[in-house]
Amino acid sequence: MTDQTHGVNVSRRQFIKATATATGGFSLSTFLPGCATFGAKGLTDDNRWKANAWLEITPDSEVIFTLDRVEMGQGTTTGLTTLLAEELDVEPATVSVKYAPVANVYRNPDYGLQMTGGSNSLSSSWGQIREAGATAREMLVAAAAEVYKVPVDQCQAKDGQVVLLGRGNALSYGELAPLAASQSIPSNPTLKPASEFRFIGKQNKRLDITGKVNGQTAYGIDTEVEGMAYAVVSRCPVLGGKVKQFDATKALASNGVVGVFEIYNGVAVVAEQYWQARKAQSILDIEWDEGPLSTLSSDEMFRTFKQAAIEEEGERVRDDGDFEEAENDAEKVFEAEYQTPFLAHATLEPMNCVVDIRDDNAVVWAPTQAPDLARIAVARVTDLSPSDVDVNVTAIGGGFGRRLTQDFIEEAAAVAYQAKRPIKLMWSREEDTQHDWYRPATYHKLKATFNSSGDVTGWDHQIVAPNLLDWYIRDAAPAQYPWAPKFMYGTLGSIGLAMQGIAVPEDKTAIEGAVEMPYNIANIQVRHTHADIGVPVSFWRSVGHSQNAFYVESFIDELAHETATDPYAFRRSLLQGHPRQLKVLELAAEQSGWGEPLPEGHYRGIAVHESFKSYAAQVVELSVNNGEIKVHRIICAIDCGIVVNPDIVKAQMEGGIIFALTAALYGEISVKNGRVAQSNFDDYPLLRMNETPEIDVHIVDSNESPSGVGEPGVPPLAPAVANAIFAATGQRLRSLPLRPA
Repeated sequence: MTDQTHGVNVSRRQFIKATATATGGFSLSTFLPGCATFGAKGLTDDNRWKANAWLEITPDSEVIFTLDRVEMGQGTTTGLTTLLAEELDVEPATVSVKYAPVANVYRNPDYGLQMTGGSNSLSSSWGQIREAGATAREMLVAAAAEVYKVPVDQCQAKDGQVVLLGRGNALSYGELAPLAASQSIPSNPTLKPASEFRFIGKQNKRLDITGKVNGQTAYGIDTEVEGMAYAVVSRCPVLGGKVKQFDATKALASNGVVGVFEIYNGVAVVAEQYWQARKAQSILDIEWDEGPLSTLSSDEMFRTFKQAAIEEEGERVRDDGDFEEAENDAEKVFEAEYQTPFLAHATLEPMNCVVDIRDDNAVVWAPTQAPDLARIAVARVTDLSPSDVDVNVTAIGGGFGRRLTQDFIEEAAAVAYQAKRPIKLMWSREEDTQHDWYRPATYHKLKATFNSSGDVTGWDHQIVAPNLLDWYIRDAAPAQYPWAPKFMYGTLGSIGLAMQGIAVPEDKTAIEGAVEMPYNIANIQVRHTHADIGVPVSFWRSVGHSQNAFYVESFIDELAHETATDPYAFRRSLLQGHPRQLKVLELAAEQSGWGEPLPEGHYRGIAVHESFKSYAAQVVELSVNNGEIKVHRIICAIDCGIVVNPDIVKAQMEGGIIFALTAALYGEISVKNGRVAQSNFDDYPLLRMNETPEIDVHIVDSNESPSGVGEPGVPPLAPAVANAIFAATGQRLRSLPLRPA
């Protein structure tokens, strides 16, 4: 501690005296928008400063970051840790990461709920997490300046130490932590300018990759606790059906079975081992009350949607100019109808959950995207309050929105409550496919008007679709008010639906991506006709954008053909005044060689779309032989604002494209007699490696705030493929999946 060479003499006695105010580590918390306070609660009994532990520095200089979003392959762990590490001046790889417990401070500010979805983990944390790191850094520097008895501008934080400039002295963060805890919290910490970034915008290795490669990462399905039994649930094969009566005699006599009983939505079998439970399930004798959907078919559903479009004009959600006048004055009117089926999420890790219900509390281990909603799910089927439920979030083997819905956790809790022991519930692939909460099936009517010069003068888009909030509000509303008694849960949901646009965000899931249609057309009308046939629906990767981009970008391609205009040039002419859409469109076209000769039998299609505040354009190169589609190459341009981890952005574009290509070529959940026809990957296939095209991703340099990347790669894909198929065959395919004749 003594350095006579540089004229600084700090004795160990002086350092100990300076740090006598604290003896442990250093914890700092910052609050997300929407929380009432900002600051610390003071030191704990052992002199550790803990407000809401976002950042903790231990005496041995370990930096621990509490991550308030979940990791499901999208790179959130690396992205948010990079923000913290940048401002704290430590290598991201040296930061230890743990998942946040359920607490209001960790709620997503865009939703008022603790959840991961909507491609906003980084954008919603861009300021707050950086401020947490910058605040800690400034307090550590202030502590070092106090020790050295010099102004703070003579000290610099770097690589886990604070260095005395020009002297060579350095104190580790761990040594400084106790004294740092006593410093005043900066009210406006200085964030690094982009010119000084060491980690943001660089090609960073993913922090979670090693554990995934060597098998050390623990997913929900890996969870085991002492005394645990396994459970499976038989649900009615007809959507919405219930148990009428059952005989469990044979199942109870099966080896290893410890219980068979009815829960709210089926019959549970509990056994010492998983396959014992599955074997006993197969010999259950259940009579079902099939309910009102027992005769439902996909064909009937679309007939219902089409009739609804005729009978109900729908709510106008966009009304620019005067479409009726444009239609009356039109030289030509062009119309088309589109439809898309239900889609399953098909996460590679099926639904699973471990629940241990004790006398006065419950502990949950689950791969959930919404831990505070998980508490509601447990409370709903037990005598516990949400505050009695602890949720341990695990790594997630694919979310795509499926794990925003907590039905699998509610089931596990209902079983554990009756079994009186810890329960691990696991769904089979067939159960996961046939009892999903699906992407909605929808029907759309589009109409365009042209004047005598051939210019497009009007655009009318009628959307026939359900609202996702109608289904999601059941859990979301109680989670926003966890103190409310359970008898009010239903009322809270009704109030939430009634208060849309006032106390609750308006549900735009059916219209997003259509209502913002960017093309410069004088008279634009977008209408929503609400139609819900009772099949459970929920969020699916890129939500309404995943369908509405297909409709809008396919129809705009049709209009280009009607005007005998190149599809790329047609879009460019209508995107003046929309520079970010125009930039990605031009970049994708340029990188694809648009207009240049292609190999014989190859054709191109193009699409551009904004979603989650990001802008993506894609050009697809494919061939069609005897009705078989072969996608050879996909060029993607993405503008997602400031890029934190470029390699992750590219990976997310690639993953989104493969996900979307699977849906475009194969994705269909069909219903017959109220039953889902598909069951596994043999009839609900995923894209195989040998089918995966070359994917070339180009990132636009931008100084805009960071925006989404997990979902924006999905929407342009299906229309770009459909448009390329039209170029190849002359067939305009207006429904998904794409099946040329």
